[in-house]
This record gives sequence, structure tokens and C-alpha cells, in this order.
Amino acid sequence: MAKNGLKRKLAAILSADVEGYSRLMGNDEASTIHTLTAYKEAMTAHIEQNHGRVVDAPGDNLLAEFASVVEAVQCAVEIQRELSKRNEELPEERKMVFRIGVNLGDIVEEKDRIYGDGVNIAARLESICNGGGVCISGTAFEHVEKKLDLEYQDLGHYEVKNIEKPIRVYRVLSYPGAAAHRVEPASVGKMAFPLPEKPSIAVLAFDNMSGDPEQDYLADGISENIITALSYIPEMFVTARNSSFTYKGKPVKVQQISEELGVRYVLEGSVLKSEDKVRITAQLIDALTGGHMWSERYDRDLKDLFSLLDEIAMAVTVALQVELTDGEQVRFGTGSTLNFEAWGYLVKGKSIFYKFGKEDMVRAREHCEKALKIDPKYADAVLLLAWTHKIDTHLGYTDSKEKSLKLSVELAKKSAEMNDNDPNVHSLLSLLSLIQGDHEKAVEEGRKAIALGPSEAESHLLFGEVLYQSGNFQEAVKMCEIAIRLHPYTPLYYLGHTLNAYYWVGRYDESLALAKRLIDQGRKVEYTLGVVWGLFGSAIAKIKLDRLSEAIQDADEILKIWPWFNLDYFRSFSHYKDSAHAEQRIEELRMAGIPEHPPSQ
Repeated sequence: MAKNGLKRKLAAILSADVEGYSRLMGNDEASTIHTLTAYKEAMTAHIEQNHGRVVDAPGDNLLAEFASVVEAVQCAVEIQRELSKRNEELPEERKMVFRIGVNLGDIVEEKDRIYGDGVNIAARLESICNGGGVCISGTAFEHVEKKLDLEYQDLGHYEVKNIEKPIRVYRVLSYPGAAAHRVEPASVGKMAFPLPEKPSIAVLAFDNMSGDPEQDYLADGISENIITALSYIPEMFVTARNSSFTYKGKPVKVQQISEELGVRYVLEGSVLKSEDKVRITAQLIDALTGGHMWSERYDRDLKDLFSLLDEIAMAVTVALQVELTDGEQVRFGTGSTLNFEAWGYLVKGKSIFYKFGKEDMVRAREHCEKALKIDPKYADAVLLLAWTHKIDTHLGYTDSKEKSLKLSVELAKKSAEMNDNDPNVHSLLSLLSLIQGDHEKAVEEGRKAIALGPSEAESHLLFGEVLYQSGNFQEAVKMCEIAIRLHPYTPLYYLGHTLNAYYWVGRYDESLALAKRLIDQGRKVEYTLGVVWGLFGSAIAKIKLDRLSEAIQDADEILKIWPWFNLDYFRSFSHYKDSAHAEQRIEELRMAGIPEHPPSQ
């Protein structure tokens, strides 16, 4: 019935847009416009052949209306088939890939324009799609299931913005490249680790859709922020950042990621920045079913980025039915800075810091100082500064260990005053207390770190170190093992601390096995400290296993790498609460042939 020129009716709506359009325009504006024009002409021809009409086609978008949903879906498939063939003739950097959503629903027609939930749902379906894909609603599926010779994958129900009830989503599979979008279920029996009882998730590195490698830091930083927010929730198990990022830029299936990391859910997404705007897409996949739990596309101003990241993390917890306490919800909304430029400097600084070289510490500090010049109250930047001085002290990058240690302590305390809810600041305070000989304070700070970051792998690992040096050997083993479970692609120093913990509880064979892994992997990546650490662990384990001659060989290898190594040096960085524990290790190294004092000049 028409009213004020408006008419309601049931119609099939096709909504399409180009994936990575801004990147294509940035790379070659003229060629992109030429290709877009040609592709839209081809799409329009298919729409008209299937008795539809193009309602609107601004920019890279296209909206079409059909009287028949069967013809709408058939048209979508034909479009993707033709565009796939056309893309074969283009170089990789110029391929133009559309995403298409089809819905059957109620719309409002005003002259040549259409509005309403039927249109909005089609647009949401398009945003859920992978490039080159077609997604259809449950209402559309009910009409086409038996009428078209196609295959479909049920993605489950989706909560979508501005739509009251969740919508059922299906992916169309019978078109070129569709099989690549099928998510094969993971097998619990093939998991590298037993699945945790609580919801377990890996947040992958988001894709940088800008085409500019200089923007990688933005996509990485966004993923890291989401990982950090989720890792604070006790009711979740969150894989460590560096394990999730192992798959960055690799064409790996969700099934493989789930099985290798031992998690049920995988969050993936993409980021596109254009001037002061940012578009983020994210989708949460249940790897055990292959179904999509939640998906959304966000277009926001850069100034709203940090509230958006909290919104995404919150949406994940809702999809996984994780209930947050009031305190946990408050922590979700607590960012260390609201300045995008300062945040960017810190993200870049962190990526440099994790290389752990002497010059890397200098460059990381420079980025921290730039961030603090913009936002002097940026607690995370102060904390990273503190960590760089701690690494200088630990790895001998400084002319004055006392000065570097003092700076690290002052900066760590300053960071804690700014944000006492960060588990990483308490992990650092725990280590610094250990170095200063305050073992009770070290353990206290370590427990705070674990309470605040129950999925923080690094906090568990460093607390494990504090515990075994404080004489709490059994608990140290537990912390180290949790750290490795949270970080399946285990950094070599995780192996070093874990082999130490195993040694102290008498698990010498396991300690020796980790020492061998540390030696072998350290040699492959030319990590000298790791090789020496492994040889050290191997020697003392072999002494306990009555294999003295082999232990002597390990000690000889240490002295070939570090001719200056001696027992006096070992004492200088030993922080055992009970001096008898340090002396036990010194005696074993003496038996293996490590000299008492530095070689004479």
C-alpha cells in the first residue's frame, strides 16, 4: 500500500563492494577507475539478464533489486564467475575482487530508491564475505536451496548492527575459488595440546589492506591491543601474540591454526587506513565447527580507534558467552593513551625492542621518547623505557649496570603509578626486586602480575624464574609450563627457564631434553646466549645423571664460545635466595671444568 509516495514490498537485494578499494586507488588511480567501470558494466549486464535493476552504484559499491531471490543468487554467482576470469588477465596488484551479499526481505520504495532492514541486511552480508565470495541470508537460502545447483556452508547466526535479531548466514560455495573459503572443522584428536576447559582463542595478525608496508604497524598494533584486552580476562585462554603472529602473511587454514595452537576459536581481520579514517573488519570462527560466530565491519574516525578496539574485544566476549565482572569491564575501557600518533610510536618501538639487540634498545628508547613527548602520561611508553634499561643490564649493553638498573627501577615505579593494572609492570617490578635481593617483594609482584594477566605468557614465564630463584621449585615448574602452553611457538629463553625449573625438582631427563632443543635451535638462529644456556643446562643435568665425561665436553664447548666464562662471573648474576642453591650449581660447574676465576691477562 502506497503512503506519502512510499511503498512496501518483498524483494531480493544484492549488495556488492570492492575489497581493498582504497589500496587499489592508492596504487594506480587511473587503472583502478578503468577496471571498476568495466566490471560494473559487466555486473549491470548480468543483473539485467536476470531481470533485476541497479538501484545505486556510488564509488566501489553497487546495490541491485530483484523480484526473484533465485535470480538474485544466480546473478551473484554469474558475476563472481565472470570477474574471476577477468582477474586472471590482470597482474596481482591490480586484481579487483568484489564481495556480494544477497537478502530476501521487506523494503520501502520511494521513487527509484529503496530503504529498510532488507537493504541493511544485504549490506551486512556483503561485509561478512571474503573477497570473491557470496553470502546469503537464511530467508534467501530457504528459497534457493533446492532450486539452484549450488553448494552452501552454514556460517551460523550473526549479531549485526541495527538489526534486532541475529541473522542466519550461508556462504555460497559453487563458484571459482569458493572452496578456498570453506572452513574445514578442526579435529580435537589432532590438537598439539589438550583444549582448555574455558574458551580458548588465537587472535591473528590483522591484514594490512592499504598496500603500504609502512602501515603494517597499524594492523599489528590493533591485533596486539585486542590480545592484551582479552588476556586480562580470567575466564578466557588467549594464545600469546608471537605465537599467533607466526601465521602472518601465510595462506594457512583456520583448521591448521587451531590444531597447532590448541585453541577452539580464531579471530581474524583486516585494517584499512585512509587519512583520518579507519576501516576494520573482524570475524570470529569456531574452528571445531567451521562456523562463523560473529563478524562486523567498522568505519570510524581514527580518534575513535581505541574505544573501537575495546568494542571489538567486548563483542568477542559476548559471542563466546563470557561474562565479565564490573571490574573487568572497567579495565576494558582503560587505555594508556588516547593519542593515535603516540600509540603509533610505541607500537613501532615494541617491534624493535623484541629483536633484543644492543642498537634495538637504543632505537626502541627513541620511539618511546617521541611517544612521551606527545603524551607525557603514556604509562606503556614509560614501561617500555624501563624494560630497555633492564635488558641493557641483563645483556651487558651498558657501561654502568648500576646506573641502568637504577633507571629501570625508577621508570617501572613511575609506570606503576600511572597504571597499576598492567600485569607487565608488575612482572618487571618482580624481576627488579629479585635482582635487588628482595625475594619476598619479587614473589608478591609476580603474583600480582598473574592475577592481572591470567593469559599473559611472559608474566608466567618471568614469575617462574623468580620462583625457582626464591626456592619455590614446584610452583616454578607450573608457571613455566603454563607459559609454554600459552606460547606454543616457544621463544628459546622459555626453554632455558623451564629446564632450570625441571632441574630443581629432579626432572633431569626432561631438563636435558630441553637443553638439547635449546642448543640445536640456538645454533640454527645463531643465538649464542641460547646455545651457552643449553650447554650449561646440559652439563649440570648430566652430572646428576652420572654422565660426568659428557658434562665436561659441554663445559669445553662453553669455554670455546665464551673463553672468559668463570665461576666468579656466574656468582655475579646468580640471584638465589638460598646461597646453598647457588653453591650447588657452582660446584657442579666446577666438576665439569669451568675455571674459578677469569683467565689471567
